[in-house]
Amino acid sequence: MKKYYFLIVLLLIAALPVQARAAQLPADGQYMIEVTLVGGTGRAAVESPAKLTVAGGAAIAAVVWSSPYYEEMQVDGITYHPVHAGGNSTFEIPVEFDEDMKVKAQTVAMSVPHEIDYTLRFDAATLKPSGRNRFPLTLPGAGVVAAILIIVLAGVFGNKKRRRENRNQ
Repeated sequence: MKKYYFLIVLLLIAALPVQARAAQLPADGQYMIEVTLVGGTGRAAVESPAKLTVAGGAAIAAVVWSSPYYEEMQVDGITYHPVHAGGNSTFEIPVEFDEDMKVKAQTVAMSVPHEIDYTLRFDAATLKPSGRNRFPLTLPGAGVVAAILIIVLAGVFGNKKRRRENRNQ
């Protein structure tokens, strides 16, 4: 039985780095995440929670402004344009979780275009599957399920072996 415990501990230790990375970026799929906006005049806002798509190692959020007059957003020096015409300005931008992201947004709501500095923050603790995920169980959750399964199986097979040994005595 001791060799099973050693195997279980070894498997759990091996799974820890995978779980830590998975906490930073969830499995590919569609999510909702709370976002806060700071900066500007205080009149603008963004929808929260925001739609988040994780695919190919990147997290892309749909940032929907409270105004249809935003023409551009700059994130890390890259300029993004609205993804559709009509309605409030919506941009799909790459995001980092739990970090203050400095962005610029150009609005034409005033007489001439103005570039305004904002800070966005996407709170990973609020991340929830949006219902479109094919496999909503993320790697940390899968790791816990696998660990429980291993412990249960080790206990079942260990008990069978012990029962056989007791019968043979």
